[in-house]
Amino acid sequence: MVSTSAQASPLAPAWLSPPNDVNSLRTQLWASDVRRSDSGELTVGGIGVDELKEQFGTPLFVLSEADFRARARDFKDSFDAAFADLCGGVDVYYAGKSFLCTEVARWVEQEGLRLDTCTGGELAVAARAGLPGGKLGLHGNNKSDAELNRALDMGLGRIVVDSLDELARLTDLAAARGERANVMLRLTPGVHAHTHEFIATAHEDQKFGLSMAAPEHGDAGGQQDRSPAAEAVARALAAPSINLLGLHCHIGSQIFEPEGFALAAERLLTFLADIRQDHGVDLPELDLGGGYGIAYTEADTPRPPAELARAMAGVVGSTCARLGIPVPRISIEPGRAIVGPTTFTLYEVGTHKTVNVDRDEGGTSPRRYISVDGGMSDNARPVLYDADYSAALASRVTAAEPIISRVVGKHCESGDIVVRDVYLPEDVSAGDLLAVPATGAYCWALSSNYNYVPRPPVVAVRDGQARLIVRGETEADLLARDLG
Repeated sequence: MVSTSAQASPLAPAWLSPPNDVNSLRTQLWASDVRRSDSGELTVGGIGVDELKEQFGTPLFVLSEADFRARARDFKDSFDAAFADLCGGVDVYYAGKSFLCTEVARWVEQEGLRLDTCTGGELAVAARAGLPGGKLGLHGNNKSDAELNRALDMGLGRIVVDSLDELARLTDLAAARGERANVMLRLTPGVHAHTHEFIATAHEDQKFGLSMAAPEHGDAGGQQDRSPAAEAVARALAAPSINLLGLHCHIGSQIFEPEGFALAAERLLTFLADIRQDHGVDLPELDLGGGYGIAYTEADTPRPPAELARAMAGVVGSTCARLGIPVPRISIEPGRAIVGPTTFTLYEVGTHKTVNVDRDEGGTSPRRYISVDGGMSDNARPVLYDADYSAALASRVTAAEPIISRVVGKHCESGDIVVRDVYLPEDVSAGDLLAVPATGAYCWALSSNYNYVPRPPVVAVRDGQARLIVRGETEADLLARDLG
């Protein structure tokens, strides 16, 4: 007979069910080389978490280099194969904002990908890694003159222009240098992606991109009846200092449904056909963005790159044929889908308690709070986006029953929640190690020193070897900028 604690808790979300085996791993949540040893210890690339904790401490970001490289190759190979007959292949841009350091930048180039940046700091990492400028892109809705000049200094393959103001500034900067800037125009195709409001980026009411909609009143900065996107095309084609490569869009992040990508592709290809008709020019490139979703919990069902590639190739090929235009060179930006699943965060458990929570239908149910030695300073996504994660006991096996639990951090905030709802063994206690999977994207990148907590190190593991690729901070680091 199953005990009360092992039954589905009324406090758990509908998709979350207690595991049949509390020691099992939901494989879609973890890097491909994460295993449990015979003793129950979690291993990655052949190295156990106890050894990692002993050598590097906790909290700790543990990144599988082999898994990262395999995911990067999978996107490149899958999209190249799907688009080979249409445009000769696809340029895949790794999202530097998701997680970037010098070593990762080198992996990106070695696996045949390009790197997308959005600040001068990210360009500095790319330069330190030795990446050629032609394989870099620069995004951003408010690039400074210094960042634009740096992009020109490095000979960037593309500067993704976000507004008419920026286009005017870049036109003047490049002209003053006697150069031509390689430009993509970021458009907002009016597609509302099915994702969190804060990471949906292609609808009209947000900060990114040039609208494709003609203004109802007033002037778009040029022709009264011309959309900002159309005006930008006209200005870029007329400017000797601008080399207009093509169009760009990005409908958001953590997206599973393919319909939004298809609709955005159709709208941008139609716009390319309009440019051909109005200006007699076939722009050679089209970036369809990405932001493909990954599995954070058992409810998430990401699509494999080959399936995404075939679907997108079908839409692009049929739409270009219908419009009678050549297929442009396609580029994509998988976003978190490359680095997100490669990494887990390793924590040590401290205090724990069980509380009784009122149920909507009456009565109460138990919820266990488990505190770890990190929190919102190393993963801000739950407090920013209500993001869900999972967790597993990493240091041992147990015969204890699963109980609905909430993993929380050590910060002085009640919203400092690492995992909102997860079934963990009821005997989890101080000194145990917990692993939270799928923390490779936007965790270290968004980390902070809240409560003067040092940011954790990042360790890359491959073939039984672990090495620091980002050093963890110390209290001396925190105090070094304090000039009091």
